[in-house]
Amino acid sequence: QVQLVESGGGLVQDGGSLRLSCAASGRVFTSYYMGWFRQAPGKEREFVAAVSWSGGRTDYLDSAKGRFTISIDNAKKTVYLQMNSLQPEDTGVYYCAVSVRPGRPDSLKPAYFDSWGQGTQVTVSS
Repeated sequence: QVQLVESGGGLVQDGGSLRLSCAASGRVFTSYYMGWFRQAPGKEREFVAAVSWSGGRTDYLDSAKGRFTISIDNAKKTVYLQMNSLQPEDTGVYYCAVSVRPGRPDSLKPAYFDSWGQGTQVTVSS
């Protein structure tokens, strides 16, 4: 079983940047798919970005394209989410998750991911 621990959240002003990290422990296979999700108060958890553990394919929420970059350091078993040009609507708890089924999940909805981290708070002030 894969355990995930997120870090890097915080308070930032509108237009600022943050880099989130997700450290994985346990056996990780290159067929796994890693995702970042977020949940704002009173809203459902939504997909933000995903990447294959091999690093060969990425997916992004439309509003994240051009601002966020997901990447993997295989040696450190860590997934990153670089977030630039942050906006107040990016505020929420950010979660890292893994899909352990081979290949890209049929859907990037939360239900298709198997293990989750505890989350890290991101707050963007206007």
